[in-house]
Amino acid sequence: MSNILLVITSILVGIFLQRIKEFPTEAPKALNAYLIYVVLPAVSLLYISKLNLSPSLLLPISVAWIVFSLSWVLFGYLGKKLGWKRNTIGCLIICGGLSNTGFVGYPIIEAIYGAEGLKIAVLVDQPGSFLVVSSLAIIVASLYGAEKMRKRDISKRMLLFPPFLFFILSLLLNVFQVEIRGVVQDILESFAGTLTPIALIAVGLQIKIKLKDIKDNFLWIGLIHKLLLIPFVIFLVYHWILSLEPEQNLIFKVSVMEAAMAPMITSSIIATNYNLRPKLASLLVGIGIPLSFLTLTGWYYLLELIR
Repeated sequence: MSNILLVITSILVGIFLQRIKEFPTEAPKALNAYLIYVVLPAVSLLYISKLNLSPSLLLPISVAWIVFSLSWVLFGYLGKKLGWKRNTIGCLIICGGLSNTGFVGYPIIEAIYGAEGLKIAVLVDQPGSFLVVSSLAIIVASLYGAEKMRKRDISKRMLLFPPFLFFILSLLLNVFQVEIRGVVQDILESFAGTLTPIALIAVGLQIKIKLKDIKDNFLWIGLIHKLLLIPFVIFLVYHWILSLEPEQNLIFKVSVMEAAMAPMITSSIIATNYNLRPKLASLLVGIGIPLSFLTLTGWYYLLELIR
């Protein structure tokens, strides 16, 4: 419960800071840069380097890849067919294709399914969502951003994206069984601990909700896609795959619940940095998180009825 309250409070703090005239207007960009260059690499070093790698991890890991791929195909097709602006398409792909499997997902999954459920949630988040946001999301942002880039430049930007570099480093540490501990671990944990409040304050600083914003069709297209359509697809696919394996019931439930989480905070950060409808991205996260508490309740009871 304290983690959920932290999420809500941090967003409200960001909204409140907008009213302070002395508070720098460029603060969201500065906070986003801090997250990308310091905090996300710290998170990667802490968790990816200690993950137990095995073939059984593929199913929960695949959730993030399926969700993002579906979003890319769907919004890429609809955007082209309906003549949407490229920055809108890019924003919807990134924010609609990345679930908040960590900051919101971890506390909710642990509260519902306990420690065993949390272990599965880590698999969905770290080698799944974290790698997707460090690779595919950067490719999409580069393709749909205002600045047209060559394929070579897109690859270079993805490979030089700090969280991706540190993901590779963390994977190497894992493979060669190099353990991070002691003072280094303490320092990394201190930086990683600032992720949720700083990221959500940055989101809150960019939320300026007006009636015309709530009436924006793209906001509701993105939220319906993320909170209802995508988890429904995962529900159908994973129910079919695991229907003959009742012992995998927990994987099924956690996978659907994680797919049903609100848009990832980092998706808003990337959309902002690449100028992909920053305001829409902030609204998708800022409104999506509290709204997801209602939709997640519905998904939870549906899963309890089905299996």
